Amino acid sequence: MYMTKARILLAEDDENLGKMLQDYLNAKTFETDLYDNGDTAFKGFCKDAYDLCILDVMMPVKDGFTLAKEIRLIDKVMPVIFLTARSMTDDVIEGFKIGADDYITKPFHMDELLFRIEAILRRVKTPEIPVQQIYTLGKYTFDTQKQLLQSKETYHKLTTKESELLKLLCDNINHVLERNYALKAIWENDNYARSMDVYITKLRKYLKDEPCVEILNVHGKGFKLVIT
Repeated sequence: MYMTKARILLAEDDENLGKMLQDYLNAKTFETDLYDNGDTAFKGFCKDAYDLCILDVMMPVKDGFTLAKEIRLIDKVMPVIFLTARSMTDDVIEGFKIGADDYITKPFHMDELLFRIEAILRRVKTPEIPVQQIYTLGKYTFDTQKQLLQSKETYHKLTTKESELLKLLCDNINHVLERNYALKAIWENDNYARSMDVYITKLRKYLKDEPCVEILNVHGKGFKLVIT
């Protein structure tokens, strides 16, 4: 599935290759502006908005590495792919030091470049959903990363299953956590219903000295973590 209407800056001094790449990328629903040297490419970058830059390393007036450094001064997270006819290790290292997202050596298949472009754009255009790691349960703090449930007086090092189950309950505080959903999410099938009941009992035991926190059975549905 192509990244519709993403704008690409293409800097390539080989006229035939540049035009071929531009036509190919435009045919794949990208909007591609072609520049034949680093200087005009930088001026184009300053004038228009782009989602990704494809830069030939060896260009007249201004090379691709210099161009990338100047682009990164303006936009520190702009994705950059370098194109080069050279495969020297030092060039590859230099490219990644500058902050290249990828590096492809000529000659290459058009489809390979396309796949790399799409992978980068999916990554940068998909917002990361923040995952809550710390929960407050009355006097207790639950750290999902450390799998630790603790208060000033005591702490419990949870097993992985205990931690996963408590996190599901925390993500559904004051709402019903359906039994079947929890079984599939943690145990991947519903053959471990008795095991889950054992873990619920353990979690209740850990939280028993905090009266404002309770794990309720919801008949025929599942469980509810209630904080009052």
